[in-house]
Amino acid sequence: MKLICIGRNYTEHIEELENEKPLEPVIFQKPDSAILLKKQPFFIPDFSNEIHYEVEVLVKINRIGKYIDKKFAHKYYSEIGLGIDFTARDLQRKLKEKGLPWEKAKAFDGSAVVGKWIPKNEFEDINAVDFSLKKNQEIVQKGNTSLMLWKIDEIIEYVSKYFTLKIGDIIFTGTPAGVGIVKPNDKLKGFIENREMFSISIK
Repeated sequence: MKLICIGRNYTEHIEELENEKPLEPVIFQKPDSAILLKKQPFFIPDFSNEIHYEVEVLVKINRIGKYIDKKFAHKYYSEIGLGIDFTARDLQRKLKEKGLPWEKAKAFDGSAVVGKWIPKNEFEDINAVDFSLKKNQEIVQKGNTSLMLWKIDEIIEYVSKYFTLKIGDIIFTGTPAGVGIVKPNDKLKGFIENREMFSISIK
């Protein structure tokens, strides 16, 4: 399985990082080794002094697909979840300045938190779902899937032009504004609506 991540999918997050608004989705990938093991803390790696949290709604692909039309995309997932795309922002900044790929800053071991899953039919509208992240009991990120520049079905259509989607693949759909640094002993908890989806300790 693979982790396909969408960057710059919320306008306010684009603005907070002073990035250019894209004309089409920004895609990058993480390997399966990036998934943080269940019930394990996140250890800040020694190659970065600026690890940022980025909370994101996740989509788990449930069938094989290629060149999926948007109107059929809803058939390719039955659950959504919540996770974190940990980013070595200082390293990413250096790589971007040199025009180099982001993988070292985005795809390192443990950089992907994958929380619980909820059947999508439990939501009245998958494109109007609230989600949030608390750091040490304080809400630091709040988002709603209605604010995505590209909605879930549009993302699936776009991604499947380039990559065959397989059962178990996970799409990270982008992060809203409010990203920030983590420090040892921080506690991160993610929520969809009022449901706790994950709880992570930082070491």
